[in-house]
Amino acid sequence: MKKTVLFLCTALITGCSTPPQSNDHHTPPIAGEPISDSNKKAIAALFSLLAKEAKKQWGEDEYIESSKHRYVKYLDGYQTRAHIDFDAGKIYVSTVSQHKPMEKLHKAIVQTVLMPADPKDIEQFTDKDIQLKGKPFFLGQVVDQEGKSIEWEWRANRFAAYMLENKLQSKTIKKGNAYYVQIDMVKDHLAQREYQYAHLVRDASKRYDIPEGLIYAVIKTESSFNPYAVSHAGAYGLMQVIPKTAGADVFNLVKKKPGMPTKEYLFDPANNIDTGAAYLYILKTRYLRDVTNPSSRHFSMISAYNGGTGGVLATFHTDRKKAMVALNQRSPSQVYDALTTKHPKDEARRYLQKVLYFQKDFKEGKI
Repeated sequence: MKKTVLFLCTALITGCSTPPQSNDHHTPPIAGEPISDSNKKAIAALFSLLAKEAKKQWGEDEYIESSKHRYVKYLDGYQTRAHIDFDAGKIYVSTVSQHKPMEKLHKAIVQTVLMPADPKDIEQFTDKDIQLKGKPFFLGQVVDQEGKSIEWEWRANRFAAYMLENKLQSKTIKKGNAYYVQIDMVKDHLAQREYQYAHLVRDASKRYDIPEGLIYAVIKTESSFNPYAVSHAGAYGLMQVIPKTAGADVFNLVKKKPGMPTKEYLFDPANNIDTGAAYLYILKTRYLRDVTNPSSRHFSMISAYNGGTGGVLATFHTDRKKAMVALNQRSPSQVYDALTTKHPKDEARRYLQKVLYFQKDFKEGKI
């Protein structure tokens, strides 16, 4: 397994284009350090407000919220919701409304299957209706009772009627009765989402000299190609970019402009993939440029994308200069072993393993 991983990464880290260059030759600062309290507080406030309103309707036990691999949108005074499990390929549309519940479910099913591909057009922290415009995100990922893609409202309405007549389920919760339907995505739903972003990944790969397979693997690990992904850490979109850390670095070091991206900017898939790939470029060419072995650098930049450069170095020594020396004294397989067994954060240990595992499935030119 170790030899396979090493061979894979050695083959994938080479590039053929010239990315943007940095003029800074001073010792680089450390990226990916603990997220600022203000950033955490801002996203926590949004989640807290949503939870407060939704729990009034659903109760503590039945409350569900969005995460990196799950999208949850509340509607109708928080009494109705769409819950999308991107890993399992399941969509649950539910309501606890006791006033015309079937009408509420019908409307929510239509809005869910036709929800726009651009996440900026959806307010996931409110109960406002989903505005139906542009290409539906689930086009090709969800089909109706006839096996046909759902692109227009007339077909979505007919599908909703079919689901309510044939697939309606109910259960008793503390707040009363809940009615719901389960919609199964097509078997290749993940591949369908991958294909939506193939041109963006290809462009970002060429722009920053980052392998397409690595970008795909990071997206799959971070969000399962869920463009609506949001976390309590304040990370947004497909590559889960945090505005005040990775986002600010990209703006300042690559885009050469002050400030940091907004969440609206990062919810745009093109901006998100560009920013995530640019941050990988920063890790590779700036923060971890002193890692001499290309495979060791590859492992380190993947680990740093999740746990910060400081976490990578702390794996080898408490003193950062000594840590870099110690890292370079190890073989790539020893670096991999250290980062997957001795990294200070358990999540970062698993993260490197996951990304490398997924990267095997995304060889250049696959999509």
